[in-house]
Amino acid sequence: MVATTKEPLLEVDTITKSFGRHVAVSQVSFSVPAGAVCGFIGPNGAGKTTTMRIAATLELPDRGDVRVAGRSALLDPRGVRRMIGFMPDAYGTYAATTVAEYVDFFARAFGLKGKERLRAIDSVTDFTGLRPLLEKPISGLSKGMKQRLSLAKTLLNDPSILILDEPASGLDPRARVELRELIRILADQGKAVLVSSHILTELSEICDEVAVIESGTIQATGDIATLSAGADAAKGMQVRARFLTDVDAAQRFLAEQNFVVGTRREREGVVFGFKGDQEALADLLERTVREGLRPVEFHGERIDLEDLFLHLTQGKLQ
Repeated sequence: MVATTKEPLLEVDTITKSFGRHVAVSQVSFSVPAGAVCGFIGPNGAGKTTTMRIAATLELPDRGDVRVAGRSALLDPRGVRRMIGFMPDAYGTYAATTVAEYVDFFARAFGLKGKERLRAIDSVTDFTGLRPLLEKPISGLSKGMKQRLSLAKTLLNDPSILILDEPASGLDPRARVELRELIRILADQGKAVLVSSHILTELSEICDEVAVIESGTIQATGDIATLSAGADAAKGMQVRARFLTDVDAAQRFLAEQNFVVGTRREREGVVFGFKGDQEALADLLERTVREGLRPVEFHGERIDLEDLFLHLTQGKLQ
């Protein structure tokens, strides 16, 4: 499970689910604490949606359990549902339904009444910026506004845990940034957020930790910095160096040094792999200066979430 100093709000505990002979997820375990955004990443067909539907009490696992604030989803599904907000990757609406009608319907479905319902509707439409669009038919909304509407519906019961399945799918860059900011605000309010996405650059901006799944099994869980450090140690970092002197001479010099793995010219600089630690990198920089190569740029680039995903998965299909 994800190591954390905070008590987990959401615990997925060794769940297994099969559809006929196909094992969709097998012994999947991870947890998400309050105030954290956990990115749930994996290739298509890896088992992300199945896991999220089980966590949202929409599917029953064959084995295992999901606990929300210590409460079992198998033993108390109604109690768990009151604490969860689930945003699916696609949702249907009646074409002629207005934003106000849609939100009011779900507020009533959550059992909200009278002033409590009105306060909840005001709160979520203000938070998602939908108040000016309350009388507009949903069919006239942009993709970004529809995603905001789905998020507004998800927040009506003020859930402690948000499970968001591909919320940024199909959004333009501005809408993705706006949605990312909303998710971060919700986590800062103390909610636990589990979010899946194929846009890994977006997740890297907001995630505190990740759970990586492939072929229905968890490959790694933890905070991004720790997982990246482990991947760096196995794969080596990439270093970019730029010199004021002869770049060819610099490349030849670097190719002969310890821990350097492969070099290539890049305009007025050299890019190379490096399998040593930070101390070794500092020593290499010192040697280039003593050699008279006059480096003006020399820095290692840590692995990002896309590189981490490629490092931890093998592209297997189920």
